[in-house]
Amino acid sequence: SFVPIEDWPLFRPRMERMGSWTRYEELERERPGFVAEVLDEIGRRGALSAGDLTDPGERAGPWWGWSHGKVALEWLFAKGRLTVSHRHNFTRYYDLPERVIPAEIRAVPVVDAEEADRQLLLKGAAAMGVATAGDIADYYRVNIQTARPLVNALATEGRLERVRVDGWKDDAFVHPAAAGPRRVEAQALLCPFDSLIWERDRTERLFGFHYRIEIYVPAAKRVHGYYVFPFLLGDDLVARVDLKADRAAGVLRVRGSYLEEGRDPAVVAPALAAELEEMAGWLGLGEVAVERRGDLAGKLRHSV
Repeated sequence: SFVPIEDWPLFRPRMERMGSWTRYEELERERPGFVAEVLDEIGRRGALSAGDLTDPGERAGPWWGWSHGKVALEWLFAKGRLTVSHRHNFTRYYDLPERVIPAEIRAVPVVDAEEADRQLLLKGAAAMGVATAGDIADYYRVNIQTARPLVNALATEGRLERVRVDGWKDDAFVHPAAAGPRRVEAQALLCPFDSLIWERDRTERLFGFHYRIEIYVPAAKRVHGYYVFPFLLGDDLVARVDLKADRAAGVLRVRGSYLEEGRDPAVVAPALAAELEEMAGWLGLGEVAVERRGDLAGKLRHSV
């Protein structure tokens, strides 16, 4: 038997706090029964995007304006009647949960709102290593007013450890299961939405790395570029590169490359070149081309 997402553990509290959704209410007044028709169509035809619907409706407004079909699909997704089957580029394809999510997951017993928040906060703390209450709350987007007393309670119970971090104004917390390696040997290019750099203030506190996505900044006002990937080397963010996959030419273009202050370009450039070549490989691009913009460009060009 199908248990909708709003009745699943961890999801039900989110739904209970959703309240009304103006766009959905307007759609129901304008086109009564349309949402039910969309759900029925998914049930009959299988996974569909908004554009695949028999009647997707016109997109309303610029940029991220939604069509009637998109509003209906997102409402059904939020209420657990649909889930996301897969994505193609940035497009979501929606399907019935019972065709996507295993039955044993859908059958997990329901927990109440507070226990769900506690579980989410513990999972967030375990993933982050050391974090403030605000950091932990943001990991799963738990409301901070709800999260702060729960984090303090978890610390009182011994499920989190309260610690102080030099330079941080707020108390921090550590999950007892969090690993503390003696050495970190990570190496990765991080997309702007990577969880390590998602919360920009935390990134700056941890690494001294000021990062802002500049996609919507006019080109003349961009500092580092359109789509910039920070470069993680060891336990430090040491550089950043503005990347473009030129599929027509089969080239990964490095339109700008920048070294963080105090880092050694002789160490960073070869490691970054290796990571760029690996990225080009899994993108199916045959070449990495480094343009001259940025203070790391010269060293990087010689390393690629």
